[in-house]
Amino acid sequence: MRIVGNLLWFIFGGFIAFFELLVAGLLCCITIVGIPFGVQCFKLAGLAAAPFGKDVKYNVGFTATLGNILWIIFVGWETALTDLVIGAVLCLTIIGIPLGKQFFKLAAVSFMPFGSDISVKHVL
Repeated sequence: MRIVGNLLWFIFGGFIAFFELLVAGLLCCITIVGIPFGVQCFKLAGLAAAPFGKDVKYNVGFTATLGNILWIIFVGWETALTDLVIGAVLCLTIIGIPLGKQFFKLAAVSFMPFGSDISVKHVL
């Protein structure tokens, strides 16, 4: 079921989030100061490529909070807003609700990625 969900996700909007985060990561990595932000963009791009079957856990600390504040100012609000809009549009249909929920999960992580751990759910 994960494969079908991720395939439908990528077709119906996931490629937009993936491409947006990939370009933002490349732009952030141009400067030495932006490399930590670029790494977060690439982490989020991995989640945006296939979000079904992945969990997000948050670990809050001083450096994560400081990084998230700078992230929100420079990169985070644009990516989170894109994810929220696409998620809201998808939730207008019954079929799109699971995809919209994944966009909302991505929006939460893309608003504050520092200190977040993305792990794969293991199903036995």
